[in-house]
Amino acid sequence: MDRPVPPAVDFYSRHPISEGQVVDALRRQGKDLERLQPEDLYDLDQDHYGGLEAVEVLARRARIDAASRVLDVCAGLCGPARFIARRWGARVTGLDLNPERAAGARRLTARVGLARLVRMVRGDAQSLPFGAQAFTAVVSQEGLLHVPDKVGALSECRRVLLSGGRIAFSDWIVTPRLGDRERRRLEEWMAAVTLQSMDGYKALLARAGFGAIDAEDLSAEWIGILRRRLEMYRGRRADTVARLGQARYDEYDQLYTFFVGLVEAGKLGGARFSATAGPAAS
Repeated sequence: MDRPVPPAVDFYSRHPISEGQVVDALRRQGKDLERLQPEDLYDLDQDHYGGLEAVEVLARRARIDAASRVLDVCAGLCGPARFIARRWGARVTGLDLNPERAAGARRLTARVGLARLVRMVRGDAQSLPFGAQAFTAVVSQEGLLHVPDKVGALSECRRVLLSGGRIAFSDWIVTPRLGDRERRRLEEWMAAVTLQSMDGYKALLARAGFGAIDAEDLSAEWIGILRRRLEMYRGRRADTVARLGQARYDEYDQLYTFFVGLVEAGKLGGARFSATAGPAAS
């Protein structure tokens, strides 16, 4: 019997940002696909909010340097992982549940010559396929919203971190103004499950064995980013319809408009968290 496809896998299998979209954009730019540099992807493969600057901030919060062994949870196409490897020379492992994005991430990484520093593993954030204390830093960007058991995933991040290692991630947060019907729509439309408030995430980090927890509200900053991304998406309408069809374009446009409205109404927001792994449980 075939197992049901996890909602997050289905969502990203139909997402407008994909390996194919990146490669098509490179061709339109006249790039030689056999002679790409990591920098050629920077405007195309950062499927998160805040671009390279946001990755820089996370890396500083995670204290990443050339000696770091980094895990990027819910890494998608591995854009941030490649940037971290290029910028700091760190070894980075990306993890994602979607097989198409994992395969696409490997191919994009190979195209820009970073396979020695960046590897991609298909796996579940709730059950990481790595040994204890395998990493010095863990990062993630707007991916944990899709993970049902968030305390389980954060506990797994603690398990694979060295004591004193750092976690730094950004994600969506909810406020008391978000209604139950809106929560259900977010879960149905974009696999956004067990959404947390800022205080909720801080409590989950503490339960998972992290200390020195810091949280920064990014909601005001993300409103402008969301508006620009919606305009950019609509500006690429012809390309998106050609690749995915009119129905999928309309569906995503409706979803994004709904999403922006929730943020503008103060029902949904963004936050960045960082913390230090405490001593491993005996």
